[in-house]
Amino acid sequence: MSTFSLDPGPDQLAVRDWLHGFAADVMRPAAAEWDEREETPWPVIQEAAKIGVYSLDFYAQQYFDPSGVGIPIAMEELFWGDAGLGLAIVGTTLAAVAVLANGTDEQIGTWAPQMFGTPDDVKVAAFCSSEPDAGSDVSALRTRAVYDEAKDEWVLNGTKTWATNGGIAAVHVVVATVDPALGARGQASFVVPPGTPGLSQGQKFKKHGIRASHTAEVVLDGVRIPGSCLLGGKEKLDERLARAREGTKRSGGKNAAMATFEASRPAVGAQAIGIARAAYEVALDYARTRVQFGRPIIDNQGVAFQLADMKTRIDAARLLVWRASWMAANNQPFTSAEGSMSKLYAGETAKFVTAQAMQILGGNGFTREYPVERMHRDSAIYTIFEGTSEIQRLVIARAISGIPIR
Repeated sequence: MSTFSLDPGPDQLAVRDWLHGFAADVMRPAAAEWDEREETPWPVIQEAAKIGVYSLDFYAQQYFDPSGVGIPIAMEELFWGDAGLGLAIVGTTLAAVAVLANGTDEQIGTWAPQMFGTPDDVKVAAFCSSEPDAGSDVSALRTRAVYDEAKDEWVLNGTKTWATNGGIAAVHVVVATVDPALGARGQASFVVPPGTPGLSQGQKFKKHGIRASHTAEVVLDGVRIPGSCLLGGKEKLDERLARAREGTKRSGGKNAAMATFEASRPAVGAQAIGIARAAYEVALDYARTRVQFGRPIIDNQGVAFQLADMKTRIDAARLLVWRASWMAANNQPFTSAEGSMSKLYAGETAKFVTAQAMQILGGNGFTREYPVERMHRDSAIYTIFEGTSEIQRLVIARAISGIPIR
């Protein structure tokens, strides 16, 4: 077990500075254009791939960093650059985390590299969990997976929604119900390989923020995949379903979708911190240089105190994210839902800080001449996706009370 530290080592600092340079030199100059275009920024993803930012090796190095802060540092810097472009670059990692959390070593080795492709031929991946009638309520998933024993194939039917990279991905990871009677405990995750017949893109969503990140429905119509595409394997699934039917739970047993979200929540919190920090820095610089009534507006307590609150909340959110990330890296249980705490507070902080930044910039903050209005639009999703703020509070309340609060 590594010792929890607030002082990143030289390796982490080198990665931070390297990513900061990429975010400043490549992402920021392109951010407004791709926000307006609302298209997948393939050239930016390719630039990230060429220098090694968009690669399985890079994320694996950060993911397995025993300090736990590799991923949060990387996410914060990329999303300091821009949230829409950041999600376009890191959206694949949610599918990769799903395979890491639920798959066998062989499955990880087979599918994770295909999610990223190569610098000359970049690919993306999609994690498909939410459905039109099942967002926060993962137990209500209707997408079915039926096993065809004669052919050793799984047949998937249903519609997924809000899927980052949905329909344009090379590899889709789909959460489906195997035994509807068991609710969330009757679900499993499946890999849909590239080019599989029956999978198609449905509606592409036009969004309030994170517009450079592709979000769409995924339609599964008689999709047949090999038995080996069930993450974790059929023997493990059969054992888990048998225990669920008997009314027993394996200690530490997890729902396929929730295992993925639990592992990714601190990283999502770090993304929100990157947005908040970027907006704070714009507001601080503006307050120092904007002169009204003969002096910089930061000379007024009303403005200075806003900036003090913004900085305090950003630092507090980062501490929660780093704590949860260190705990996860060192197999410390989230006994008080520390992962949800970090995502909840960081997401709420991003909305608060970006709104305050717009207020400090006044009319300028409301225009697209300054980036804070885009940052504010981008921040809104962080109290919604990967578990709404209300769901995070529910998870925390259940953890600290031991009561199945509804």
